[in-house]
Amino acid sequence: MIRQIVNNIVSRATLGDVCQDREFIIDSTYAMLKSFNSFNLFNYYPSLNFLNAISGKKAKWLKMHKEVDVILEKILEEHRNRPRNNQDHEDLVDILLRVKDAGDFDLPLMTNDRIKAIILELLTAGTSSSSMTIEWAFCEMMRNPEIMKKAQSEVRAVVKGNTITETDIQSLDYMKLIVKETMRLHCVPILLPRENCKDCIVDGYDIPAKTTILVNAWACATDPESWENPYSFIPERFEKSSISYSGDDFEFLPFGAGRRMCPGMNFGLGTVEYVIANLLHHFNWKLPEGVKTHDLDMREFTAISTVPIQPLRIVPISTSRPN
Repeated sequence: MIRQIVNNIVSRATLGDVCQDREFIIDSTYAMLKSFNSFNLFNYYPSLNFLNAISGKKAKWLKMHKEVDVILEKILEEHRNRPRNNQDHEDLVDILLRVKDAGDFDLPLMTNDRIKAIILELLTAGTSSSSMTIEWAFCEMMRNPEIMKKAQSEVRAVVKGNTITETDIQSLDYMKLIVKETMRLHCVPILLPRENCKDCIVDGYDIPAKTTILVNAWACATDPESWENPYSFIPERFEKSSISYSGDDFEFLPFGAGRRMCPGMNFGLGTVEYVIANLLHHFNWKLPEGVKTHDLDMREFTAISTVPIQPLRIVPISTSRPN
């Protein structure tokens, strides 16, 4: 349900409406990435690529790709056929099609395939990273009921009525600490690969030019030399801290750093904070009958993002009052 909520938000920004085939696109992409992340001899011995064909993996991937491509092509066709008179009401696909048709921007050649790739990237990566953060935040709050209670008390003291405004969210200081601590403990482990342009020495190691460099962001975020009780969920650690999401603090890099840090940072944070605030405001939460806090499975696997092996299952109890 969290993935659907987030994908609805991303779809409206990207497509102008909720994608009718969102569940199929997301599920197909997750299935492909999960299989890519599984052990595959081809990753170590490229000459054994034929094994993917024999095992049926390649045929399965191609089938999924074709099915997703049909949906993306339908999205483009729907946007081409509708009036585009008012640029104030354009969604992202409208803008990309306008750029493609104009052809006068100093950009690489914009093709239908590139537009479809951008759409798919936004619908999948934009959905998974935000929904992952929300799910992990609730995992941690369910394991720490006092944190949940403190967050709910703050939200219900700030919000007047049933509708949460942007101004309300800016006043939810403790909830923002929870989001930040969630991103510290449950970030994507490895940042996008970098390549150094010249020879350098780091901590006594010679790094030749054009070396592919992988930054372990999770190790930075749990380094005992930088963090007290690094594996404990303590939102208050950020209360008087100047550490931000900007990428200037190398012990905390949930969105990366430099020119290639996540361009959707503000959109993602806004989505996460809005959804969490609403779920805390309108519902109390409990574990299913017979499940204790220590029973929660905090193991994870990495696909587009790092997600729980066992999806979180909790019971909502509505607290909303009629207007």
